[in-house]
Amino acid sequence: MNRMTQSHTTTANSPDDFVPPDLDATVWVNVEPLYQALLDRTLSCAGCLEQLLADRSELDAACSEAITNLHIQMTCHTDDELAKKAYLDFVCSVLPKLKEVGFELDAKIVRSPHAATLCRRYEVLLRDLKADVEIFRPENIPLQTQDTTLDQQHDEICGAMTVAFRSRQHTLPEMAKYLEEADRATREAAWRGIWERRIADSERLSEIFDRMIELRAEIANNAGFNNYRDYMFTCRHRFDYTPADCVAFHRAAETICVPLMRALNARRAEALGVDELRPWDLDVDVKGRPPLRPFDGSGELIGKTSRLFWRMDPALGEMFDSLTAGGCLDLESRKGKAPGGYQAYRDRSRKPFIFMNAVGLHRDLQTMVHEAGHAFHSILCQDEPLLAYRHAPIEFAEVASMSMELMALPYLGEFYTEAEVARARRQRLESIATLLPWIATIDAFQHWIYQNPGHSRAQRAGHWIELNDRYGPSVSWEGLENYRTMSWQRQGHLFGVPFYYIEYGIAQLGALGLWLRYREDRAAAIECYKRALALGGSRPLPELFEAAGLSLDFGPETTKRLMDMIKRELEELPL
Repeated sequence: MNRMTQSHTTTANSPDDFVPPDLDATVWVNVEPLYQALLDRTLSCAGCLEQLLADRSELDAACSEAITNLHIQMTCHTDDELAKKAYLDFVCSVLPKLKEVGFELDAKIVRSPHAATLCRRYEVLLRDLKADVEIFRPENIPLQTQDTTLDQQHDEICGAMTVAFRSRQHTLPEMAKYLEEADRATREAAWRGIWERRIADSERLSEIFDRMIELRAEIANNAGFNNYRDYMFTCRHRFDYTPADCVAFHRAAETICVPLMRALNARRAEALGVDELRPWDLDVDVKGRPPLRPFDGSGELIGKTSRLFWRMDPALGEMFDSLTAGGCLDLESRKGKAPGGYQAYRDRSRKPFIFMNAVGLHRDLQTMVHEAGHAFHSILCQDEPLLAYRHAPIEFAEVASMSMELMALPYLGEFYTEAEVARARRQRLESIATLLPWIATIDAFQHWIYQNPGHSRAQRAGHWIELNDRYGPSVSWEGLENYRTMSWQRQGHLFGVPFYYIEYGIAQLGALGLWLRYREDRAAAIECYKRALALGGSRPLPELFEAAGLSLDFGPETTKRLMDMIKRELEELPL
């Protein structure tokens, strides 16, 4: 494979000399002696410190892969008691010990007098480790374990959700296809079926979330922060933007993106011949054409996606094909499978894994291409010796995936006719005008939640409605108010990965910037994309954007310039 990897100069020996290749890292007694050996190691020079970093990286990678594999099994089979038990046993018994020993090693590294003599290559790693040492509190470990356990309960509840519709049980992802049906009564019945099922468990999910808020407030207070938001900005290593920058993004979404979205809503209502849109009117084709159905079954999805990437760039095609072996894909929806989609990287074997709930929809194709972008990112920096640098900041990691969604547009002929490609192109561009206000909604919601940890459920629902009125589409919720007040629960990030959402907005604007370059010179943009991804997380966030020919800017001027471009594109496309 022609990978564009950076050169790594180090005096460290191969980390495989330290970590046994057959190490079972799911068992603490297996890894404890190795971590203790690292803690006991004498650091008499900069080279000794570099060797410690190399050996620690591979040991951490083995433990990271252990929990990743357990998480994969648990999310693929939330109804498997053995998979659930194995995951929770690790979370409750091994992970706390890893956090404790991890802090001790972080402190040993940053407090070493040789840290200051290391070359620029270690700049980002040392910066991040110093922040982690500053906020670590041993009393937070059991609280974080409880938080993770609650998220597993959330996944289990959501994975069990099915709807009886048209004489059989459907998972919630499967129900989404009925929201694209031309018959409005069918769409309404499907929508109500989905939300009745969600509301049946809304009380249980609210109880879980209430407890999460309490735990997270306590974690922040223990670490000396006024609120969980400020704690998470440090925890997520957000050194290059502030909460005030996020608020500026919210304003840009409200003043620039929301008017475009609502203009598109008005055009949709007119085309459908309705006085006002209802929630079940947002996904149907306005001309009554059959829904886009890009593939039938995961085999066809894989084959067509492979051809798409080979046409885009042979190196990308080869990388995608490498995912078809070694248990790297679990794509189809089924009962007992956790909702959503993700790409997980198995750090020791250095193999990506893509999880999704495909049912044959166009959005499934988008998810496939999106997660493949994450996998390409993982593959392009897999030769990096330091584990920390094999993972980029989320704000840039999402550029890798969102750019791929846009760069795939010229090759959708692998799935569609020419007329269908135009529909898919319009659908993608319109979705950006909808996505950015939704990102602002979720991010603003989280800011409010964690700055007001003592709020009541009624206050939370009230603020959610207020945000929906500011950022939401022009849709009538008359008679559906009970669904609307709890509709925040469908965003799983709020439960499992708090404060992971603004990254999508930052990355979407970055992806649009890369797409502008791609339209001018496809080959140059692809090479720039691969070169930037190969850096992994080895440079600060602004430098990663610069490597891709972008600037880290998500303010009003950049947002307006890019949304004006989308508006012009949409004006040229047929409905």
